[in-house]
Amino acid sequence: MDVTIEASWKKELAGLFAKPYFSKITAHLKTEKALKSTIYPKGALIFNAFNQTPFDNVSVVILGQDPYHNPGQAMGLSFSVPDGVKPPPSLVNIYKELNKDIGMPIPTTGNLTKWAQQGVLLLNAALTVRANEPASHSKIGWMDFTDEVIKIISNQKKEVVFLLWGNFAQQKQILIDATKHKILKAAHPSPLSAHNGFFGCKHFSSTNQYLTEKNRNPIDWMP
Repeated sequence: MDVTIEASWKKELAGLFAKPYFSKITAHLKTEKALKSTIYPKGALIFNAFNQTPFDNVSVVILGQDPYHNPGQAMGLSFSVPDGVKPPPSLVNIYKELNKDIGMPIPTTGNLTKWAQQGVLLLNAALTVRANEPASHSKIGWMDFTDEVIKIISNQKKEVVFLLWGNFAQQKQILIDATKHKILKAAHPSPLSAHNGFFGCKHFSSTNQYLTEKNRNPIDWMP
């Protein structure tokens, strides 16, 4: 796989691209391409989260599981969809919590690129998925790669806010040094679980309060 990735990330992740699991990822994607499988997001967007949020700028991490698997949705940023695409249910619930938490009007766009450009790393644990098959690439090596990414952020940076929503994301807590960073946990914003603690979590105001206390720029959550 030809990895086109922002310069500060390229420096930090250079060692990961040489690991056996990355060769496994590349081989798997080449095989699927040869079989004419449809993979999301398209190749140029696989590392979009890194390209939109340089390593040096990361102040918040929102961890998703894997890309949207329906046509036109995946854009390489967790929870985000391109302009003109209807916001999926989990993102709608994120907007509802933002409305309750900070009074933000419900946006019409589901494109979270503006978050990413302010330092919110919208990282999925798997960076690709086969069309219409959720979690289809969760075991091809991406988890090893993104676990290492989380550890590098934890080790090399300080005072980053990690938003861990749902059991899957919360399992990644062991990769994060809680003495250096802020970890906020809640239920997943999915309609199946949002009422079990995502609604009312106030993670967005809590994030900005922490960043402000650390003399960091708060996030403008309006996409």
